[in-house]
Amino acid sequence: MSQKNEEFEKLRERCLHCTDCGLCETRTNVVFGVGVDHAEVMFIGEGPGENEDLQGEPFVGRAGKLLDKMLAAVDLDRHKNIYIANIVKCRPPKNRDPLPQEQEMCIKWLRQQFAVLRPKIVVCLGRIAAAKIIKPDIKITKEHGVFFEKNGVLFMPVLHPAALLRNPNNKPAAFEDFLRLREKMLEICDHTVLPEHEEFELP
Repeated sequence: MSQKNEEFEKLRERCLHCTDCGLCETRTNVVFGVGVDHAEVMFIGEGPGENEDLQGEPFVGRAGKLLDKMLAAVDLDRHKNIYIANIVKCRPPKNRDPLPQEQEMCIKWLRQQFAVLRPKIVVCLGRIAAAKIIKPDIKITKEHGVFFEKNGVLFMPVLHPAALLRNPNNKPAAFEDFLRLREKMLEICDHTVLPEHEEFELP
C-alpha cells in the first residue's frame, strides 16, 4: 500500500464518522469519493443524490452514467486515471442544493483529499462546485471549458451532467470541454497514459 493510499484510507475512516452538520442525520452512506490515489485530474461535484447515498459512491445515477460515457470517450475512467469527489459528502434531503453552511462545514474533507492527491487539474462539475472552488460569480454557461490558474493548479468548470440530461442540445459543447481537458492533460500531466487518437465521437 502506497503512502498516499494509506493517507486516503485514514482520511476516509475519519470522514465516514463525521457528524459535523445536520446532513449526517438523514444520510444512508457517506459518499467519500472514488478513483485512483495517483490521479493527476480531480473531478468535483456538489453533493450526492439518492443513488449515490444508497451506494456510497459519487455519480452513479443517470447523470453519473452520462459522465462515465463522456469520460470514456476521452480515455478517462474513475477506476484507472482520475478521482471524483463532492463538496459535501452526505446527501442533502430531497436532492436540494447544499446550503452554504453545509458546504463550509464539509469542505475540509475535500481540501484534505486535494492535499493528498495534489492534482494538476481540477474539473468542477456544475455551477455550485465551480462557484465554491473557482470563484463565487462564475457564469457556468459562458465560462465552461475555460481554464483558471490558482497556485499552480488549473481549474476548469464544465456543465453538470444532470444539466445535460435536461438539455441535450448542450452535449456537443460539453464534449468539446472534455476534449480540451484531454489536450491539457497530454500537455502537463506526467504519468497519466492516454492513447493517441485521431478522431473522437460524442457518446
